[in-house]
Amino acid sequence: MQNFIFHNPTKLYFGKNQLENLTQELSKYGKNILVVYGGGSIKRNGVYDQVMTILKNADKQVFELNGVEPNPRVSTARKGIELCREHQIDLLLAVGGGSTIDCTKAIAVGAKSDNDIWDIVTKKAQATDALPFGTVLTLAATGSEMNAGSVITNWETKEKHGWGSPYSYPAFSILDPVFTKSVPKDQTIYGIVDIMSHALEHYFHHEPNTFLQDRMVEGILQTMVETGPKLVKDLENETLRATVLYNGTMALNGMVNMGYQGDWATHNLEHAVSAVHDIPHGGGLAILFPHWMEYVIDENVERFKQFALRVFHVDPEGKSDKEIGLEGIKQLRRFWTEIGAPSRLSDYSIDESTIEMMADHTVSAREEFGNFKKLNKQDSIHIYRQAL
Repeated sequence: MQNFIFHNPTKLYFGKNQLENLTQELSKYGKNILVVYGGGSIKRNGVYDQVMTILKNADKQVFELNGVEPNPRVSTARKGIELCREHQIDLLLAVGGGSTIDCTKAIAVGAKSDNDIWDIVTKKAQATDALPFGTVLTLAATGSEMNAGSVITNWETKEKHGWGSPYSYPAFSILDPVFTKSVPKDQTIYGIVDIMSHALEHYFHHEPNTFLQDRMVEGILQTMVETGPKLVKDLENETLRATVLYNGTMALNGMVNMGYQGDWATHNLEHAVSAVHDIPHGGGLAILFPHWMEYVIDENVERFKQFALRVFHVDPEGKSDKEIGLEGIKQLRRFWTEIGAPSRLSDYSIDESTIEMMADHTVSAREEFGNFKKLNKQDSIHIYRQAL
């Protein structure tokens, strides 16, 4: 375990009826509020009306940016930045899932910078400040409600990059599991995969003495294996929604990976796919993660064995360490397939014709990526072909 400093400034309101705390949070900021949201689901499920009523009662001047894409685009963030400058916005409020929050982070940082937000996303410039923002979460998946990370797509250049800064933490996040009950089955499945993928990205590393961290990550994975299928069959179960919602936050708020760095190659591989094909992030991860695992297992067979034994309780009788690890990968693929996640790139009509382009995107920022095993463009091509 490496030395570390941990700091997470986000105040979390978790549980039923926590939206009532929005009033006291609003009292800390000025009059002009920009509400950011996506395609309109918050209007159908009533969250929009609840939020707007609170804003009205607080005597706030409300402006709106709607239409944030599932893979949020830099063009939408730029619109938000202009709204912030035009209306002298005092607080941003993201109401929706991870995509809405990610876009809001870009708006918050971009509104306080002289640089174009894409230059900050691509690390050509650094964030120096941000407008304050809060979130009202409606989808369990990305963990963006309690971290500084964001993923933004440039549709014109077919690029998708993760980024973050010390300024892009939410000031507060409100998580009511009731707000996630209307999430449809497919997005619920993608959320389960995304949460587990974050845990898996943490898990595969070479740092010694991470015994407690390993158990915490395994706990998230085990809980998702136990809870996920039940939720997919009972989408309005509030208890199951709460469990998955809490797991999503814990999987990526920095608490389970103190003292070491995970891999993140699979996220880079997926970002390249969805930058070109605009597929759901969770769907891409479900396809690619098992293939990455098979490709890199020889880097640390013991870690894959531990994963197989502790998470999927693979029977080790008569098996070599590698065979145990491979069985764990097989069980993960089977689990995701059984809850309804895709397993091949061809499920999204992706074929050989764009592999070269996607592989180029995986190394657009650097020649090698990933920490568990360094990968290059040829490695990307191999994994994509295996996933067809």
